[in-house]
Amino acid sequence: MRPEQWQSFKRAAKRASDGSAPVALIVDSPWIPGYLGIGHLDYYLDPEAWFQANLRIVREFSDIIMFPSWWVEYGMAIEPSAYGSRIHFWPDQPPAQSPALRSIADAGNLPAINPQTDGLMPFALHRYRTQRNRILDAGYIIPAVAARGPLCTAAFLRGVSEFMMDIVDSPEAVHKLLAHTTDTAIAWLKAQAEAAGDTVEGILVLDDIVGFLSGRAYKEFAHPYLKRICDAFPPDWVKVYHNDANVRPFLADLPDTGFDVLNWSHKLDVAEARAKTGGRLCLMGNVPPLDMGVRGSADAVRDCARAILEKTQGAGLILSVGGGVSPGMPKENMLALSEALALA
Repeated sequence: MRPEQWQSFKRAAKRASDGSAPVALIVDSPWIPGYLGIGHLDYYLDPEAWFQANLRIVREFSDIIMFPSWWVEYGMAIEPSAYGSRIHFWPDQPPAQSPALRSIADAGNLPAINPQTDGLMPFALHRYRTQRNRILDAGYIIPAVAARGPLCTAAFLRGVSEFMMDIVDSPEAVHKLLAHTTDTAIAWLKAQAEAAGDTVEGILVLDDIVGFLSGRAYKEFAHPYLKRICDAFPPDWVKVYHNDANVRPFLADLPDTGFDVLNWSHKLDVAEARAKTGGRLCLMGNVPPLDMGVRGSADAVRDCARAILEKTQGAGLILSVGGGVSPGMPKENMLALSEALALA
């Protein structure tokens, strides 16, 4: 991301813009290697392949803010790997992980995670340290770092179905696990920020599992932990929350966590999302990422984006897809977002 792009994103996030909405997309390894025609293992393991891939993306889509920009990630494997989960790598898709916590009763015995030594975390930190000067020399910055949220990591460790049953059957143990995964998220974000350097002024927290909760369960099992993450970072930092599951039950409460931006699903209309949040969040979305982004035409993407802009007048909005960029989204559909903004 160029410095001026970050300033534009930050103004929109803090709802201090003049009503013009920037275009930003969450991009990572589910999309980048396939789009560029390189192998996932090369992207993850070869620093030069990673650097050149990200450089090509920011240059090829120079009018679009790629967020969080120069993201060092291995699919969704980093946090589970630090807990000892078995990670499964393939040459042509992001890795997966197997649950490592066989019993929720063991949640209280987990050792603290050290990002400098545990799992894949040290490799990612090394990538930031060794590449940050090259990134700066090329005219770009690393403005934000990212982590999976506490419920997402807990569900990786237990399995999604098991974790949801734990919430009902063993709530006290679930709180112990969530306290631990929250500590891990904070430590991981801080370690990345230190490694990436002083251009970091934001965080991205991704946690779709929160969207599986009722409004009541959200208040008990999600809200306090999400708020603790936001509170761990300076108030002037930009704090972005991604959840493209069902956010409707807790939208009114979400601004109280401290997040500035919500990247949410296309299944919830932007007008309803704005009404439920009371205008207290900048909304990042919400063109359908698959039906429009991957399968639709550029004209369809452009029309959908223009409809979102008309509903919001560009205020309190970062134009994007309703989630991250999905594998297979073509160049013309991404550029259609910028074209819609130019026509607005």
